[in-house]
Amino acid sequence: MQPFTRVHGTAAPLPEENVDTDIIYPARFLLITARDGLGAYAFHDRRFQADGAEVGDFVLNREPWRNATVLVAGANFGSGSSREHAVWCLLGRGIRCVIAPSFGEIFQSNCFRNGVLPITLPATQVEALSRAAGEGRTFDVDLEAETVTVDGLAPVAFTVPAERKLALLNGWDETATLLNTQADAIAAFEGRHHATQPWLFIDHP
Repeated sequence: MQPFTRVHGTAAPLPEENVDTDIIYPARFLLITARDGLGAYAFHDRRFQADGAEVGDFVLNREPWRNATVLVAGANFGSGSSREHAVWCLLGRGIRCVIAPSFGEIFQSNCFRNGVLPITLPATQVEALSRAAGEGRTFDVDLEAETVTVDGLAPVAFTVPAERKLALLNGWDETATLLNTQADAIAAFEGRHHATQPWLFIDHP
């Protein structure tokens, strides 16, 4: 996955609570198996009318939020089904970070697995950031420092589990994380395996 180190850009406010994965990525598009191009379907039924025309007042159809890289959302964002497409379509739109008071558990895990940073903050801090996003202020999200900095506001600190942070910074999936963080233990196991069952490693013609 693409490493996450720092994101600098516009944040889109979406303060609605309980935005589930069917809103983020409607179920009827699950027949699409390729990840490329899924950004076109993000929030599809909020962004488009039945005739395909844009819904003019939806935040991601308006400037300066049309190309937002951060989403400031309401509580329980990403609840509902486990569809990984919900994260893939956000990535396809260029959204690399979602800030909310709480997340659907599976959605949050899928974010970490795919290079999207889910930041959980107290509701009062999210509300302040949502207001700043609504004013079009620039956001700077620094994973290494674990801070969100917004023009005109004091930096907001957040925390990410150490293993998740390491994986995001390096662009490691779960397998790569194991190989890179448990290399000594894996090598020791392989050595013991060779020593105790050498016949398994004999080359046969």
